[in-house]
Amino acid sequence: MKSSRKNTTSSTDQLSLFEKPLEREEQKGYAPLADRMRPRSLDEFIGQKHLLGPGKILDRIIRNRRFHSLILWGPPGCGKTTLARIIAAQTDSSLIYLSAVMAGAPQIRAAVQEAQEHLVRKKERTWLFMDEIHRLNKAQQDTLLPHVENGTILLLGATTENPSFEVIRPLLSRTQVLVLEPLSQADLREIIGRALSDTDTGLGKFPSRLAPDAEDYLLAASGGDARVMLNALEIAVLTTAPDAEGVRTVDLEAAKQALLRKSVHYDKAGEEHFNLISALHKSVRGSDPDAALYWLARMLDAGEDPLYLARRIIRMASEDIGLADPSALVQTIEAFQAFHFLGSPEGELALAQAVVYLCLAPKSNSLYTAFGKARALAKETGDAPVPLHLRNAPTDLMKKLGYGRLYRYPHDYEDGWIPEVYMPDGLAGTRFYEPGPRGWEGRLRELLDKRRRLVEESFADNDGTDNEDN
Repeated sequence: MKSSRKNTTSSTDQLSLFEKPLEREEQKGYAPLADRMRPRSLDEFIGQKHLLGPGKILDRIIRNRRFHSLILWGPPGCGKTTLARIIAAQTDSSLIYLSAVMAGAPQIRAAVQEAQEHLVRKKERTWLFMDEIHRLNKAQQDTLLPHVENGTILLLGATTENPSFEVIRPLLSRTQVLVLEPLSQADLREIIGRALSDTDTGLGKFPSRLAPDAEDYLLAASGGDARVMLNALEIAVLTTAPDAEGVRTVDLEAAKQALLRKSVHYDKAGEEHFNLISALHKSVRGSDPDAALYWLARMLDAGEDPLYLARRIIRMASEDIGLADPSALVQTIEAFQAFHFLGSPEGELALAQAVVYLCLAPKSNSLYTAFGKARALAKETGDAPVPLHLRNAPTDLMKKLGYGRLYRYPHDYEDGWIPEVYMPDGLAGTRFYEPGPRGWEGRLRELLDKRRRLVEESFADNDGTDNEDN
């Protein structure tokens, strides 16, 4: 028993090291600027006014000491981890830090045991901060569930992915999801000013200034991510030589070298993937080639699979253009084949061509709507027998039973068409496809209406007995 107890204490002692990491002086000199500048109180925190402003949800939670499990959902570098620390400190609670990348069920159970002991010894609640909670599998999330339910731990989850997709429903129903926004340029500008002037944890010991275009570049290229921006700022300042007066002037080129690639938040399996493909599809549907090209470029630049985009573009051709312009499908398939032949980046131009063609093509969802109705009816009437005159008759028995006997071959008639019923008994006259007024299908609406009328008249004249084997 003693041995088991000792091991448990050792593992939980490790977990407790994160409770007050900002007081660990030996780490300050080695931490990157973004970590050194991390706010330690709400007075220092910048941004997220919709959560922290007077009377807002986090302000109420902290001011009234109202404990409730939370999930902080927002893009990288917007302050999720910092807020977790501040919440724990401001509510006079302890904080246990776990990363879902490293933590498994044993670590979660150890954290729960520490929280239980802490509650007994100090009568103090414990926040369990689970960073990147979306990386926990279902079994690991299930391990958390009963302890969140009975209040042993207060969960503080942080995620860059939509909790609706990544967190199990029972756990989601027991937490409050708070949506954090990317930091605005005004927020980021204030953070830069504070970092340059702070002589304790910032860059104040290295007198420096940013050229206006260099500052604008860092603000835009960081994508609202304070961590990316601060770490690039540190590199830019420390690698810029001081002038005769000892001041380091960071120009645009230095800023670009410090941040060689703009920060792009994108996960090919996450919400941003679906947001961007939705924007591309809706831009095509709305006939806006400029917006469609922009969203296409965004996805390609973020590393999306071009063949996935090609397949979606083919789908758009049938869903939103259809028979208003039958060539749209041809264009998209040729773009798919062109990319197969050329690869990136040359083949991406073929995708752009297909996207613009779809934007400029006349639009119709008649085919899409008609097929949806047909599938719905097919599910309801899946046992409706095929009329005898439409059945194939490869054997003598089938011929004797009347299979195909009254079938009339349209090519034998002058117009290549005859009024005939091809639907099962009881479904004659059912209409799914209603041509739109635009493009190719618009020109054939009158012909189709005339033929349908003739079929209905012929069927009525014969009292529906044309194809009966009497």
